[in-house]
Amino acid sequence: MARIIVKNTEVTVIQINNEDYISLSDMIKAKEGEFFVTSWLRNRNTLEYIGIWEKVYNPNFNYIEFDIIKSQAGLNRFIVSVKELVEKTNIISLQAKTGRYGGTYAHKDIAFEFAMWISPEFKIYIVKEFQRLKEEEHKTLGWCAKRELAKINYHIHTDAIKHNLIPAELTSQQTSIIYASEADVLNVALFGMTAKEWRDTNPDLKGNMRDYATINELICLSNMENLNAVFINEGLPQRERLIKLNQIAIEQMSILQEVENRKLLK
Repeated sequence: MARIIVKNTEVTVIQINNEDYISLSDMIKAKEGEFFVTSWLRNRNTLEYIGIWEKVYNPNFNYIEFDIIKSQAGLNRFIVSVKELVEKTNIISLQAKTGRYGGTYAHKDIAFEFAMWISPEFKIYIVKEFQRLKEEEHKTLGWCAKRELAKINYHIHTDAIKHNLIPAELTSQQTSIIYASEADVLNVALFGMTAKEWRDTNPDLKGNMRDYATINELICLSNMENLNAVFINEGLPQRERLIKLNQIAIEQMSILQEVENRKLLK
């Protein structure tokens, strides 16, 4: 669930079957005067658009029953609810939800058409804010993917430590010291400080420095974990590995930043 602000109106966006649905109940608050979703559904053009969308995207759509309902559009007595459409025609473009985030929701394709019914200006702004939301989600997803990759490579790194740097007779506490020491080789090479130094510098932050790393830093860290595992397997001493990894970190961060700058210039 997410929320966007459109012309001072807070609008809820939820996921249904991995698709984005936008609250019509929230959007309607931006409409001046008394206005209901059922009023919008009485319009023949509205029903035609929904019907075409359902035929394209919904294999279980009961278009025969839908056409019967649509044929009555325009009559003074005609009125249809979202619940009735769902029950009679199996539409998926509209959903009536109950509970904490209850209300009428529409697939984004339909919601944008509903926004036009409110006003052309409102449609422009809701499309703009929705796109901004998706861009932010994409950035977050990218960061999470890089963080997970770094975690996977961390296991490769610790496995190399286990098989090459930890004698069998060490206690668990002594083993932890070696793991922490090798983790700090990467921390110092990339971030310029140990885990303890970062915690001392940032006492109010939760987690560790890697939780606050940029995507470029996570890419570099992932590469360095693999390289350090190779260096450990080759028997290079820690001091030599630290120097090599620091040089690699500087070079890779420069390249990644250059690539990012090129994208911004396009």
